[in-house]
Amino acid sequence: MTHFPKNITARELKSALEHEGFVQKKKKGGHLMFKHLDGRRVILSYHSSGDTFPPKTLKSIIQDAGWTEEDLKRLKLI
Repeated sequence: MTHFPKNITARELKSALEHEGFVQKKKKGGHLMFKHLDGRRVILSYHSSGDTFPPKTLKSIIQDAGWTEEDLKRLKLI
């Protein structure tokens, strides 16, 4: 991935997941679990909707979602 997103808020990421067909299945404390019909699963852990994610955590979330650089551009995350 040549362009890696930075400073994406939990709110933006949650919105992008929902736009892509992920549905929130569980909420426990600061953890939200999203599932997609095709079986993909993403867990977001945050305290406030304005929180951003450390680079390694963000990379893991993007991989779990199965997003490519093209997907990130389409979702306006980069």
